[in-house]
Amino acid sequence: MADPAQSAASCSLAVAARRITAGGAETREEIVAREEPIALVYNGLSYAVMMASPADLEDFALGFSLTEGLLTTADELYDVEVEALPTGFELRLSVAAERFAALRARQRNLAGRTGCGLCGVDSIAEALRPIARVGGSACFAAEAVFRAMRILPERQILNGEVGAVHAAGFASAEGEILLVREDVGRHNALDKLAGAIARAGIDAGAGFVVVSSRCSYEMVHKTAALGAPLIASVSAPTALAIRFAEEAGVGLAAFAREGRFTLYANPDRIA
Repeated sequence: MADPAQSAASCSLAVAARRITAGGAETREEIVAREEPIALVYNGLSYAVMMASPADLEDFALGFSLTEGLLTTADELYDVEVEALPTGFELRLSVAAERFAALRARQRNLAGRTGCGLCGVDSIAEALRPIARVGGSACFAAEAVFRAMRILPERQILNGEVGAVHAAGFASAEGEILLVREDVGRHNALDKLAGAIARAGIDAGAGFVVVSSRCSYEMVHKTAALGAPLIASVSAPTALAIRFAEEAGVGLAAFAREGRFTLYANPDRIA
C-alpha cells in the first residue's frame, strides 16, 4: 500500500519566490506541485503521454488501462516497469497478447494536458464510447456520503502541502475512506484510484467514489468503468455527466459539502 507522506514528498518541490504585499516584498521558499510527462508504453509500443504527479505510477498504469478499456481485467497486466528519465517517467507495461492486439487496432498517440481526460480521441464515437451499465441494487445512506466528504480533505496530504492537486477516494458503504489518490489532474487521480482498487482486490460495487473536483463526463465514465455505483463530487456536474450517469446506472451527487449534496442521477442509489 502506498505511503501518503512518501507520495506527497515525491510530488512537491521547493522553489524560490517573491511575495509582494502592500507593505513591501520578501523573498521566501514556496512548496509547489510537480507536474511531469508520464509515457505509457505497452509491449514496447508507445501509446500515450499524460501530464501527471509522479507518484503511485503503478496504480496509474493499471487504472488508466482499465478505465480506458485497454484492459478488461487486472490480471491482463503482467508487469509494470517504472523508468525515471531526465525529462519525465516511462511506464513500460507488459500486457496479454490479445489485449495488445486490440490496442494496436485502436492505436492513437495522445498528449494529455493536465486535467484533460479525452485528449487524443479522434472521433465523437470514441469520445462517447458506451460502457456496461453498473448493475446491482447498491444504495447508500446520505450520512455515509456526508461522512466521506468530511474525511476526504483530511486525507489530501499533498494538497495540504501545495494546494494545487485533486483527490479521488473510495469509501465503504458506511462512508469510511478506504483509499485516496492525488494528482494535478482530476482524471489522473481517479485513474490512480481505479488502479489501487484493482490491485487491492476491493469490490468497487460495494462502495462509492468521492472526488474533490467538478463532475465531468469523463469522471462518471471512469467511475462506471471500475464498477462503482455512485460518485459524489465537491463541485458541479456537467449536463453530459448527468446524462451518462443515468444511462450507466451511476448515482451522481454533486455540491457534496457542508452536510448537503444535490442528486442529479439515479436517486435510488441514496437511501
